[in-house]
Amino acid sequence: MSLTVETRIGKKYAIYLPKAVAKAIGIKEGDRVMLRVSGESIILEIIRDPIELATVGKKFVSIKPEEVEAISLEEQAKQTENPA
Repeated sequence: MSLTVETRIGKKYAIYLPKAVAKAIGIKEGDRVMLRVSGESIILEIIRDPIELATVGKKFVSIKPEEVEAISLEEQAKQTENPA
């Protein structure tokens, strides 16, 4: 997707994103973003909340509670055998 919109710098250097831009990248008020300067460009990246991603984000794998428990027990056994 490509979208170009002109906006102005406000008081205290605030940049207000037009609604079309916010909708296009799926951000809402209160979301966290990372700003990076590259030459004379500003790159804005969304910082997704890991909890939100886990509950409503796209799922890539599935794991059963029994598998989680088995992995947990394995890791606990490793820790008790070789304490740091």
